[in-house]
Amino acid sequence: MKNFRQSWFSCKCRVLLLLLLLSSPGFGQIPIPVIFDTDMGNDIDDALALAMLHSLSSRGECRLIGVTLTNASPAAVTYVRMINRFYGRGALPVGSAMRHVKDGDHDNYMSAALRTAPAAYRAAGSDVSAESSVILLRRLLAGTTEKVTIVQVGFSTNLSALLESPADSVSPMTGMELVRAKVALLSAMAGNFADLKPEYNVKLDVASARTVFGHWPTPVIFSGFEIGRDLVYPARSIERDFGYTDWHPVAVSYRAYSKMPYDRPTWDLTAALVAVRPGHGYFGMYASGTVEVEADGTTRFRAGEGDRQYLMLEPAQRARALEALTLLSSEPPRTEPLR
Repeated sequence: MKNFRQSWFSCKCRVLLLLLLLSSPGFGQIPIPVIFDTDMGNDIDDALALAMLHSLSSRGECRLIGVTLTNASPAAVTYVRMINRFYGRGALPVGSAMRHVKDGDHDNYMSAALRTAPAAYRAAGSDVSAESSVILLRRLLAGTTEKVTIVQVGFSTNLSALLESPADSVSPMTGMELVRAKVALLSAMAGNFADLKPEYNVKLDVASARTVFGHWPTPVIFSGFEIGRDLVYPARSIERDFGYTDWHPVAVSYRAYSKMPYDRPTWDLTAALVAVRPGHGYFGMYASGTVEVEADGTTRFRAGEGDRQYLMLEPAQRARALEALTLLSSEPPRTEPLR
């Protein structure tokens, strides 16, 4: 009888484990390749969004294949390489900003985090030059056999230059042809569709935004200013959820960005979440149409013909969406952090 009970218990445990695996978000799906295009350093949400993408990659829901920068701060490349190494992906390619964007090259926390980082993280890319983001984008797209999702949470500078890039030694296709052939979706933190006011990522490079929003040849999902504004990242998560290691690059950066405790909008995190989990019901989606950019950076949505959509957030969705954002951004890396 004892052996029977042990056998039954063991079988029950295996069934429960299988059910947990089957219900996990990434089980049974092919991880989508993702490129993260960011103005890292201007706001802390970029760092949280990058941490999220690493967590989703570790879960098998996506595969982060590269990071491209629109912030030309000298600290940006080394900072991103430091975070990648923390999450066990030190070899991940990082592209440098192709040009300075006026008022968009700030270092609000990167140098502060780099100064306190363990030497092994800080040295993972120091004194190593990075190729231009546009060259890296072309190389990544030319080298993939799968459709890529691009998460743009900074200015449209890189993606506009990609669209306008000519055929070269990397690929015989123009940038427009590469995007059409190799990109499935662009998820962009851009615009303000509730208040019709200029939004930072758009107004700092209006010309590039017009090129991308008007001519990008694949579907585009916009997470507008209003979405991140209404989902604020709680300071208590920084104080509570990152304590599994003595030094965490995101927690250190968050504390360096502003005086604690403070809650910060999750603008860039929402674009990353919907890019990888578009069907999880965290947000509503406005019907398809086009997005026009005015001279001052105001974005206007025109319903009708077109494959542009923007996110909506119902009150009943907020708690679940915020829980996903905080859990994924604070999830421990699969590799043991240095102490």
